[in-house]
Amino acid sequence: MTASTPSTDPAPAEERQVHIHLRKIPLLAELSDEEITLVKQEIRIRQYGKRDIVLQKGGHGDGLLFLLSGQLQVVNVTEDGRAIGLRMLAPGDFFGEIALINNSTRTASIVAMSDALVGFLPAATALHLFSHSPSVAMGMLRHLAEKIERDSEVRSLLSINNTAKRIYTYLVLMQKNKGAEPGAPAVVENLPTHQDIANMINTSRETVTRALAALAQQGIVQKDANRLIIIKPDALQKLVKGS
Repeated sequence: MTASTPSTDPAPAEERQVHIHLRKIPLLAELSDEEITLVKQEIRIRQYGKRDIVLQKGGHGDGLLFLLSGQLQVVNVTEDGRAIGLRMLAPGDFFGEIALINNSTRTASIVAMSDALVGFLPAATALHLFSHSPSVAMGMLRHLAEKIERDSEVRSLLSINNTAKRIYTYLVLMQKNKGAEPGAPAVVENLPTHQDIANMINTSRETVTRALAALAQQGIVQKDANRLIIIKPDALQKLVKGS
């Protein structure tokens, strides 16, 4: 990982594209035209390369950030210097909200897993939206509730002693379209590298590689570009339960 000096002056075409797609960010989707104009005026665009540090743990919460393109990972560095991946961020996600709301320091670092474009909204503007826009306030409440649930799932995941079950459970938690018809194939979008998965669930890259290869041999999963298709989610669930 390398510290970065992000660009705050993107090409005009890039800037226009970002403005056009602001309403595609779920938290901002229901803003009034006046509020969208305010965000456009205040947001600053920053570009990062792969492995650049976007936010540093311990830094001051001076704004709310939105991932506009690329992929980021939330990382915590332990006392012995190990980087533990906590979760992945996809375009449309926002981050930095806890330190902003608490007026405190950041509790984790954010690292770019690919070239990324990030929107930075200064604290004053973000807090104005929190207090004046009902849709943003409700979106933030939903996000915090989901964060509590997700953190609980991660703690439960890390408490599993069997490494293979930990990997299977991680895939279940990451899959999309969970509410689809029972038994229907599910998808893990933007599948992290085997090393990143290993960091997130406290195991080795080789162990993750072996487990995924075994699942593929059994016809339970199939790798497709940057995603993993879970062909037999019921079979994966049985492995999670140990049956």
